[in-house]
Amino acid sequence: MSRTLKIILAINLVVLAILTFAYAHLMVGPGKLIAGHKQLDTDCFACHVSFRGARSEKCVSCHKPSDIGRLTTTGIPLAKPLTSTPFHQELISQDCTSCHSDHAGVKRYQVHGSFNHALLKKETSDQCQACHKSPSDSLHRQITGNCAQCHTQNKWTPATFNHDRYFLLDSDHNASCVTCHVRNDYSRFTCYGCHEHTPSNIRRKHIEEGISKFDNCVECHRSSDEHDIKGRGGEDRGREKREND
Repeated sequence: MSRTLKIILAINLVVLAILTFAYAHLMVGPGKLIAGHKQLDTDCFACHVSFRGARSEKCVSCHKPSDIGRLTTTGIPLAKPLTSTPFHQELISQDCTSCHSDHAGVKRYQVHGSFNHALLKKETSDQCQACHKSPSDSLHRQITGNCAQCHTQNKWTPATFNHDRYFLLDSDHNASCVTCHVRNDYSRFTCYGCHEHTPSNIRRKHIEEGISKFDNCVECHRSSDEHDIKGRGGEDRGREKREND
């Protein structure tokens, strides 16, 4: 490569570097900014740090965490608050760029629903319904809270809970959740929620069968089939009775 060509190449690289820093919004900008940041369209370093990208500390210099969703950056109350929950005030760290990008080009390739719930305070992350609207289907209408029993904070679906693993809700047990789970406490259950299963009736029937301990019904009973009985050790206690019948 001739010396002249090297000089021309070096000059071009210098010019390109100068243009990149002087007109970064034209040279390397991934797209237009949101309307609220339109005045910063040519001031890349209002949000970015050289060679380190957008930094959250730049964001909070204008957007005070205590005011987000309530006041504008000039201190004027918002006509309509962004949310009824002080969401941003409940974060354990102000990692703005983990959720936000103000460039159209970046948003085009963002994965929606990628919010990391680990950014929330523990007491806030357990209150799903403070931020999320409760499902309106027939099952969820019976449930208050306790979302984590079936759902994770990474994905809403698939839900992990399968009631048939514990007890088969057949036609004889087509009851509302609160019949067995009092006060929406799904970590516990009772079989004394209907008129047939009273403590005295259950005690009498089990004593007749020679069973003295029956504190956990689903250890033996997995459905309404009276012959589908499994013992505490997993043995099929109903087999002999079915064969005799």
